[in-house]
Amino acid sequence: MTEMSDMSAKRYLSKDPDWWRGAVIYQIYPRSFQDSNGDGVGDLLGIAQRLPYVASLGVDAVWISPFFRSPMRDFGYDVSDYCDIDPLFGTLADFDVMIETAHMLGLKVLMDLVISHSSIDHPWFTESRSSKDNPRANWYVWADAKPDGTPPNNWLSIFGGSAWQWDPTRCQYYLHNFLTEQPDMNFHEPALQEALLDIARFWLDRGVDGFRLDTVNFYTHDKELRDNPPLPPELRNPITAPAVNPYTWQNHLYDKTQPENLEFLARLRSLMNAYDAAAVGEIGEDQRGLEVLGEYTRGDDHLHMSYAFELLSDHAPTAPYIKKVMDDMEEKAAGGWACWAFSNHDVMRHISRWKIPEAAARLYMTLMMCLRGSACIYQGEELALPEAEVAFEDLQDPYGKRFWPAFKGRDGARTPMVWEHDAHNGGFSTNMRPWLPVSHAHLSRTVADQESDPLAILHHYRRAISFRHSHPALMKGAISEVACEGTVLRFRRCRGDEELFCAFNIGDAPVTVEAPGGRWHQIGAELGSAGPAPDGRLHFGRWQPVLALKT
Repeated sequence: MTEMSDMSAKRYLSKDPDWWRGAVIYQIYPRSFQDSNGDGVGDLLGIAQRLPYVASLGVDAVWISPFFRSPMRDFGYDVSDYCDIDPLFGTLADFDVMIETAHMLGLKVLMDLVISHSSIDHPWFTESRSSKDNPRANWYVWADAKPDGTPPNNWLSIFGGSAWQWDPTRCQYYLHNFLTEQPDMNFHEPALQEALLDIARFWLDRGVDGFRLDTVNFYTHDKELRDNPPLPPELRNPITAPAVNPYTWQNHLYDKTQPENLEFLARLRSLMNAYDAAAVGEIGEDQRGLEVLGEYTRGDDHLHMSYAFELLSDHAPTAPYIKKVMDDMEEKAAGGWACWAFSNHDVMRHISRWKIPEAAARLYMTLMMCLRGSACIYQGEELALPEAEVAFEDLQDPYGKRFWPAFKGRDGARTPMVWEHDAHNGGFSTNMRPWLPVSHAHLSRTVADQESDPLAILHHYRRAISFRHSHPALMKGAISEVACEGTVLRFRRCRGDEELFCAFNIGDAPVTVEAPGGRWHQIGAELGSAGPAPDGRLHFGRWQPVLALKT
């Protein structure tokens, strides 16, 4: 407890209602963070045990993936009881310990709220499917078959196949945008909305500081159940589903992102405002991603922020690409607020996805801390962990099993966190066989090893986060004059009297470009920022930033 007490003395829980704006959030995948009881699965007390480490990074908040009661067909994203903890992860008392620990350390806690669908085992669905006239008959999306017995329309599931499943009890189809065991809720039903707001209130009263809203644009469907039109091959953009999944062949105009969604989000925002809580949304939208982000986060009556998939994609983030993303934000999402991320539990870790060296990973972290928006880093990212190799016989993810080997699923990003090289299972668990095997490639990059190495990337992450917090312009300021010249991306960040010049050589060769006009003072030397040159130009090494403060 000494480490925790010392840390809490140095930090405090922000009372700023806009604490989320510019915040750095650390995502924890609870199954794989720390196992406290030796059953091979991470849990809430394990998270509490490791929170001093998370706080030492300097982040503002943690986002914890689901820990509700669940049959675990999709590892917690199929909820059977929204107001209890699954025994795998502990108890409500353990949750209270975890919340108290986080708050002592100055960390906000965002919990993953999965309400676009539930588990097929949820009592609400059991009642809904029992008849067409029970009190919850309309709480899920039911539809009659076509005259030939086929599904009501052509909507597809992200996990493959039709998004409709026949139910012999009601003799109707129910909608499932994901697994057949994850029936979609009917947000057109007022009573359901009230029940979901009660769930949010339950956790807010218990101390959470907000929510990560899973698949937030999937809440509402088209009442008329119109077919989605086909999408020409040249317009297919495999962001929310891999290219091998025909889900990408449709223009998803009717199965998600409906205008009524904003009405529910306004009600949820009103509830959260009373607690100074915040919400970060997951918008799964291949065709209009940033446009929808703007619609959902603009103003003060919907989401606070949403993470964007543009930097979670397979597209290598070159200088021209990032400039285009920033330009698109200004054009399509003006007034909105993004939460940038490179990795999470659903995508290949970016070190492997982009095939980049560690020097590039350092630069990208510095860049993320300089972009306008909030930021989310995924557990192990600060160690530069690559994607783990998981054999088919060890695979747990149903998505990977469905599309193997063309798509190997998400388990490679979900293997256990590595804490100590010499400890059993890298210090994650004393169990002989954790739920996923610890990656041998990760054991040379443990937290303990990097803590003792002053040159390790872990310390770079700490310095970059501290640098962001030291400059109001980076936390909440405007971005302007975004430009690129070859491999160099450059822009300015301004707030009040502070103006920063930020430039990044996103390439593996040295380069020289013109310096900005005016008087500038070099900052960010601890992040490898290049110094001023006598000739007045900017000379970059490979994967190097130039950061300067206007004087």
